[in-house]
Amino acid sequence: MDFAENLLSSRRGTLLIGAGAAILAAILLVVYLNRYRSSLNAADQVVPVLVAKQYIQKGSPGNVIGSTHLYQIASVPKKDLRDGALVDPTSLRGLVAAEDIYKGQQLTAADFVPTSPDALQNKLTGRARAIVISIDVAHGMAGQINAGDHVDVYVGVNIQGPGGAVPALKLLIPNALVLRTPSSGASPGTVVLRANGDQTPLLAYAADNGKIWLVLRPATGAKPVKPGLITAERLLGSRPVR
Repeated sequence: MDFAENLLSSRRGTLLIGAGAAILAAILLVVYLNRYRSSLNAADQVVPVLVAKQYIQKGSPGNVIGSTHLYQIASVPKKDLRDGALVDPTSLRGLVAAEDIYKGQQLTAADFVPTSPDALQNKLTGRARAIVISIDVAHGMAGQINAGDHVDVYVGVNIQGPGGAVPALKLLIPNALVLRTPSSGASPGTVVLRANGDQTPLLAYAADNGKIWLVLRPATGAKPVKPGLITAERLLGSRPVR
């Protein structure tokens, strides 16, 4: 009798152990499936990322990319997110494209390198161009103008009239931005100005074949002026007596 009871008790213990193992296995399976589903959901989760809206040339400053909206914010699955992908446009500040970036490409930290805050490219967009002109102390207001100032650019040339060459003066570029002076990186006797694409060749021609004057504008509230063509006749109010 004792033997039978022991055998029955042993069988009951074995069944309980087996049932417990089965329950534990079921619990582990449920936990595994939940974690697997969570991982799938995380991989398929859509996240925002900056994507190039068009071709971005190597050397393009990040602030220009941001101000001209060369990017767009796209939503991509988290599993497709590139390492170091940028999600905040302000992270482009102070950076420059290290390589060419193509339309549809995710912008990443590896695509950019730090740039100097006063780099000329940071000041140029669209039709804007930077040009260096040689100018003397008086005509260029040396020591009186600085990078960031705005100036009116006048040119003096000789024009051919009936009686020969006549000196004339004209406002060539109003409100030009001074990018650099000798005190901010330009070579001695030169100034770097910003002009648009149409003005640049005119300024280059004037610098080589005439005399350039830089006239400082007010920092705020500057009013436009239209002096027209200045000649001796205009200055004196009548044609000079010969």
